[in-house]
Amino acid sequence: MSATTASATGEQLTLTEKQRRILEYLRDNAETQTYFKSRLIGDELDLSAKEVGSNMTTIQNSDTDLDVEKWGYSSSTTWKVTA
Repeated sequence: MSATTASATGEQLTLTEKQRRILEYLRDNAETQTYFKSRLIGDELDLSAKEVGSNMTTIQNSDTDLDVEKWGYSSSTTWKVTA
């Protein structure tokens, strides 16, 4: 089963399994947390920080119910996520 989401240009983007897992993690935690480090997301989902970062770009550019913004780079990329 593949998940699709509409981009800002109206294109349909298919999210990979990793991207769906990251998005689900963010949705589950966005109400109680605003800032997420790639390294810590990776630890929770058994992914590397690099895998999280490269997939966050797709999530960031997708039309989802979350606003994802690259926020900082100290000791791992930090993402600001708001619902």
